[in-house]
Amino acid sequence: MGPSPIRLGLIGDNIAASRSPALHRIAGRLTGLAVSYDLLRPADLKRSFEDVLSFAEADGYRGLNITYPYKERVIAHLDVPDPVVRAIGACNTVLFGGGKPQGWNTDFSGFMGGYRHVFGNRSPGRVAMAGAGGVGRAIAFALCQLGATELRLFDVDAGKAASVAEALRRLPVTTSVSVAASIEDATREADGLVNSTPIGMVGIGGCPFPAETIRGRRWAFDAVYTPIETPFVVAARAASVELMSGYELFFYQGVDAFRHFTGRDVPQQALREALALGEDQVPA
Repeated sequence: MGPSPIRLGLIGDNIAASRSPALHRIAGRLTGLAVSYDLLRPADLKRSFEDVLSFAEADGYRGLNITYPYKERVIAHLDVPDPVVRAIGACNTVLFGGGKPQGWNTDFSGFMGGYRHVFGNRSPGRVAMAGAGGVGRAIAFALCQLGATELRLFDVDAGKAASVAEALRRLPVTTSVSVAASIEDATREADGLVNSTPIGMVGIGGCPFPAETIRGRRWAFDAVYTPIETPFVVAARAASVELMSGYELFFYQGVDAFRHFTGRDVPQQALREALALGEDQVPA
């Protein structure tokens, strides 16, 4: 009888189509580890988010990924060692193991990894970003780290956008940060467009940017990856805008989270190929 698997899971609301279980189980096989991965939806379990978090810790989970809408809510329950993650104010990766659970943000590191994979060392330039929630906060910090010259934030909750802008202005970065009154104002003369909202996701649909605001942009990114071909991605491709799909963020944040959970670096090309083939094609 082999060792007990490393137990991982994902807490979120709209997670039925998530590919995180496949990524982490395959990463385990590629690194010689037995990994189990559960989807933990509070509504299905008839528990609050906090109850599910406590249950996972008590029941022996090694760690959890946290997704919409809990990335900001979780941080009050965690020890956050990284000052950048504390400034972001959101966590998507929780590690259990004695003492207070630790929180990390691999959306931040994962976005930078994905951006560099697709666009190399090019500056993001002037960026319009829709959405200033949990993933939006991480991406905004990453864009500043990547050297964006200007970042215009729009959220239907203007207070969220203002909160992100205030946090970014406290950083030692050269990016000019502002809150836009409308998506049209945010996109004016922008080089890049970033969707950090759930708009376009399976079960939600829609496009966060009007068609006329997409034309003429240099690059675009959609944080949504289920489906990969979101209405925004389709519209951006039709307008000949260079694309970074949400799959890249999913992939790199997953690689970084797996490292936190296990201490192992998964071979990235092998993981990409295995995910493309499907989990049932990867030897256990």
